[in-house]
Amino acid sequence: MCAWSVILSRFIDEFKTIPEFLVRTARIWPDRPAYRWYDNRTNTWVTLSWREFSERVRRWRKAFVKMGLKHGDRVAMLLPNNVDALTFDQAALANGLVPVPLHAIDTAGSSCYILNDSQARFLVTVGYARWNNLAEAGVELNYLEQVVLTNESDTGVSQGRIPYCGMEEWLARGNDVTELPAGPSPDDLAAFVYTSGTTGRPKGVMLTHRNVVSNVQQTADNLQLTENDVYLSYLPLSHSFERTASYYCGVACGANLTFVRNVNTIADDLVEINPTILCSVPRVIERIYSRVMAMRRKMPSKMAYFFDWAQEVGWRTYCREHDIAVEHSAREFLDPFVRGYLDRKMAQPVRNLFGTRMRRMIVGGAALNYSISKFLCAMGVPVRQGYGLTESSPIIAIGEHKGNHPETVGRPLKNIEARLGEMDELQVRGPQVMKGYWGRPEDTARAFTEDGWLRTGDQADLSDGGRIRIKGRIKEIIVTSVGEKISPVDLEFAIQEDHLFDQVLVVGENRPYVACIVVPNKERWEALCRDLQHDPYDPATMGLRDVRVAVLKRIRHATKDFPRYGQPRNVAIVPEAWTVENGLLTTTMKLRRKQITERFEAEIEELYTGHSA
Repeated sequence: MCAWSVILSRFIDEFKTIPEFLVRTARIWPDRPAYRWYDNRTNTWVTLSWREFSERVRRWRKAFVKMGLKHGDRVAMLLPNNVDALTFDQAALANGLVPVPLHAIDTAGSSCYILNDSQARFLVTVGYARWNNLAEAGVELNYLEQVVLTNESDTGVSQGRIPYCGMEEWLARGNDVTELPAGPSPDDLAAFVYTSGTTGRPKGVMLTHRNVVSNVQQTADNLQLTENDVYLSYLPLSHSFERTASYYCGVACGANLTFVRNVNTIADDLVEINPTILCSVPRVIERIYSRVMAMRRKMPSKMAYFFDWAQEVGWRTYCREHDIAVEHSAREFLDPFVRGYLDRKMAQPVRNLFGTRMRRMIVGGAALNYSISKFLCAMGVPVRQGYGLTESSPIIAIGEHKGNHPETVGRPLKNIEARLGEMDELQVRGPQVMKGYWGRPEDTARAFTEDGWLRTGDQADLSDGGRIRIKGRIKEIIVTSVGEKISPVDLEFAIQEDHLFDQVLVVGENRPYVACIVVPNKERWEALCRDLQHDPYDPATMGLRDVRVAVLKRIRHATKDFPRYGQPRNVAIVPEAWTVENGLLTTTMKLRRKQITERFEAEIEELYTGHSA
């Protein structure tokens, strides 16, 4: 770490509350670029300096005062990633208010539930259509007093009492405010971040300024962040991983944060913006990997041979650098002679898909398939898995600079302790652990052990020198009717090693054997159907016996290293991809297992009562 980075880390360690980040950064680097986004009206990138951003925050603070919001009041945001969302958040925090970020792609009913549960007095959203969707959802919003629209100037009243207006009109009301309130203390609440709710109602995680600041300090130390870093941001700001690792770390270090144009342009924006830091969920990385593998399949045989050789040599090199057991081969003695050529010709183009400056790519929110992680490491892509949960602000561990094994998520960050409890449950404690769940004392009590450690709900292994290897969610362990226990995540990853399968859900709880539901890859599905002489576009094809037999044969091959009882004995093939929009993935791209099993209840029953493959 350079001397200036050491000085920067010392400054970060002195912070006590989140507003202190912006105060210091705007004072030291007022004219440096803070945020950048694409203006679709002018088709240009727009940059905002730290000074300009601070002035925007001050206007919002004055408007909050004018509205009469007091220390500790909750204020909600339903916005896409943009500078208005960040301005709202910084202004609320500086005034001692408690931001409540809503999921921009959540249902109206869920958003209304959060507004009422948090007792939010204020809501900012993009326009009347979005607000009206909530107002007409059939839920009385008992606490809401004002709605502000960032992109429109409409004015009116909803539900007979809730006024709404455009952002400029609302901000102008605070022009005559001359005195701003005192800032928060370290133990004041900094957010209610609602869990994504894979089952049941979401719970409001209460995070204090001390919690979030501690996690920023821990994360910035691990990533060795400086003011010269450039983030590319696409994860929603309601996602605690993005809030801490990208947004808050960026403010604390004075780094630039650039928003992607939209989720469909991430690959192009990686090249154009050329970031140094990316926080991502596995799904986006998997899509880029799939593109690379599609290119690999179209290569002439000689080029494909060298591509595979580059991966082999690159992985051996990576293993030696990170103290991992080396996979030997007969041609290993050639590594010193071919390494440079293979890296330039085969590995460098893969790295360039992520830009030419990428130095930290943190993948979190869910586990990254080992084969993908291994491939990227072999090609020199600086990918590192991160692990955490909302209740821990959220980051607990990130793969290390040296000794980074792609099967693990690294060691706990500084000042975080980890241990294993009953059923190998990972338990942690540290200054970043939440205060509790809002209004749910019983749930809060269940989240902690008697001696104060946070229960993560994840099974883990700490035998690799203290590195954390996550084995799966304890609640997701499948117990068949004959008493066998299977981790569905391990099986699903193994099955997805075969690129025929884009998505997989393993089932079998209280059933006589394990089975699975799969969503096939379009290109691979068409090829399989051609080989079997069936129409890939006929929905009936997915239920044909010979097709299911062929698919199950591939699944059994992919799971050959699992015990016999852990290998799926039947399969249902479904055409519709599981997405956030259709309610089958969480906002962090995790499978909503309960919702998927409910959606395909008939197909699952047929796996056990109908004809087998």
